[in-house]
Amino acid sequence: MGTLKNNITAIRIVLLAKKDEKIFHTNDLANLWNMQNKNTLRVTLKRYVEDGLLYRIYRGFYSLVPIEEIDPILIGAKAIHQFCYLSTETVLRQEGYILQNIDYYTFVGSKSLKFTIGEHNFKSRQLDDKYLYNPEGVLLKSGVKIATVERAICDMLYFNPYYHFDKQIDWNKIRLMQKKIGYPLTLRAL
Repeated sequence: MGTLKNNITAIRIVLLAKKDEKIFHTNDLANLWNMQNKNTLRVTLKRYVEDGLLYRIYRGFYSLVPIEEIDPILIGAKAIHQFCYLSTETVLRQEGYILQNIDYYTFVGSKSLKFTIGEHNFKSRQLDDKYLYNPEGVLLKSGVKIATVERAICDMLYFNPYYHFDKQIDWNKIRLMQKKIGYPLTLRAL
C-alpha cells in the first residue's frame, strides 16, 4: 500500500515539475491531478506540505520551492490570478522616472487589490478592460507581463494626469502611445 501511495505522489510531483512553473493554485492542482473530490485534494495538499514536497504560500496557493526563492514579481502576478501586468510605480522606479522608494510592487489588472505575501507588498490598480487588454507596450518577461516605460507612463497618467516624474519625458512618444491604447491625451508639454 505504501509503495502505491509513494508512486502516486511521485507521479503527481513529476507532473508539476513538467509544467515548468513553480506556483500553483488549488484549482490548477485539482485539474492537473484530475481530483474532483475537494476533501481528498485538501488532505493530499496538507500531507505534501507536511512532507516538504510543496510549500504553502497561503490557503489555496502553493509552490514547489520556498517562497524566498521565487521572484516576488512572479508571486504577485500569480496571486492576482487573472490578467495583469507590472506597471506604474514599479516600472517607473526601475527606469529612474520616480526617485522615491516604493515599498510595494504595482500591477494593473481588472480588480483593485492590496495584499502582502511574505515580506513583499503588492498593489493592483483597476483598469477598464478596453485599455487593460490592449497589448501596446506590454511585454512578456520571465513568465510575467511587464509594461514598457512608455506604457507605464501612460498608465500612470491615466490614473493621475498630474503625476510628477523625476526624469525628462518625450511627450510626443507618450501621446502617440496614448492614442494607440485609446487613453485620453495628456495636455502637458504640448
